[in-house]
Amino acid sequence: MTATVHSPSLPARRIDTQGQAHVDWRIVLTLAGPLIANSAIQATLNLTDTWFIGRISTNALAGMGAIHWLTIVFIGLLGGVGMAVQTLVAQAYGGRRFARASQATWTALWAALFTAPLFVLVGLMGEHILAPFALQPEVNQLALQFWQPRMLGAALGVALWAILGFFNGIGRARITLFINLFTLGINAGLAQLFIFRFHWGVAGAAWATNCATLVGVLLALSVFTRAQDLQIYRAHLTWRLHWRRLKSQFQLGLPMGVMLAADLFGFSLFQLMQVKLGPVDGAASQVVMMLTSIGYMPAIGIALAGTTLVGQSIGAGDKAWARKLGNFVILMATVYMGGVGLLLGLTSQWLLPLFINSQDAHSIEVIHTGVTIMWLAAAYQLFDGMTLGSSFCLRGAGDATVPAALVLGMSWLFFVPLAHSLAFSDGDGWVNFLPQFGFGAAGGWSAAVIYVCLMGLIMLMRWRSKAWERIEVR
Repeated sequence: MTATVHSPSLPARRIDTQGQAHVDWRIVLTLAGPLIANSAIQATLNLTDTWFIGRISTNALAGMGAIHWLTIVFIGLLGGVGMAVQTLVAQAYGGRRFARASQATWTALWAALFTAPLFVLVGLMGEHILAPFALQPEVNQLALQFWQPRMLGAALGVALWAILGFFNGIGRARITLFINLFTLGINAGLAQLFIFRFHWGVAGAAWATNCATLVGVLLALSVFTRAQDLQIYRAHLTWRLHWRRLKSQFQLGLPMGVMLAADLFGFSLFQLMQVKLGPVDGAASQVVMMLTSIGYMPAIGIALAGTTLVGQSIGAGDKAWARKLGNFVILMATVYMGGVGLLLGLTSQWLLPLFINSQDAHSIEVIHTGVTIMWLAAAYQLFDGMTLGSSFCLRGAGDATVPAALVLGMSWLFFVPLAHSLAFSDGDGWVNFLPQFGFGAAGGWSAAVIYVCLMGLIMLMRWRSKAWERIEVR
């Protein structure tokens, strides 16, 4: 057996007896494991909400589907500064600038406070935001019932992103796992209470999420400021607001938010198209979206490991090692999502009925449509893993502006028009200047397959270009 030693200065690095450096996959998995579990918890949270809403009616499920991705779009767009925390903390940790790591976290918490009024305003504008999409009146009303309370509590989500980003950036993902597990349990209990016991319906799901997130923020903040083994980061001394740091953090976080928002806004419009096709297509698409999150969310966990490892390596001054770790993480995410996509396709006929009220008049139609589009969704999972792995490794390097521009162009100028053309028949869509082929939900999901495959290749090319190596550590 060949003996190996580990480098204390670079993450996940082992040196064999010949002096060659290798990626220690066991260390990568040790970091990625809790992050995967964290993301799986978020997927479970989404599925829990979908299950509860599905117990109400097909229209309720369609209403949630109409607004679900749009909600995340606004949270991502306004809360990108929270996403920047993991990058800044990882780079600071790699460079042994520990106080800088906690300062970046406090800066994002200040930013979350400043975005709260904007989220309230967006929540109050929900009726105007949905008006152009001409949804069926009942579906539209149910969507607004979820939208308004969810936006009122959205700043809490940004705050939680920020604090959990700190723990992820220093490689303490198990703390994040504990906090997320606790939050999930609170959310499930409150959802049952608010939706069915208090009879708040769809709005109850939003309020349950808000209350659970508040509990998560308080718990995370307590650990961040009081844990004895975290005193090295001097979190009790770095809380004051520094406007220059806030501006710099927004400059990094805004493109990250735009990248997430551009992609998800395209998918939110895509989902709204499915709802406009009818409650059956909208409900089936919502269930498929949530089921594919079984693959998507844990892959984010793998990709987040890439953000941390790449950021720490760059902070330690070794971009070549950052590149090697990034390549490894991208491969992991791609293989994982490809396998999950195949599994979802094979089991879709058994999974879909679990989320549909069997007494609903449209239940059989929803299941039949869902099985068809599940196979289409399964087809792009491998390339979605490639996209996630590449984009999150780029995030760890601080390369956000160009990827955001690429996603913005591909999503809004290619994916959305293509999905509209393939889904709607003449006169049934939102615009008339595009050719309309009328393939319904299957057509729209075929556009998603094409878009995700292209994005995977584009993001991989951006990573392989090494342009990120010219970015200075913040």
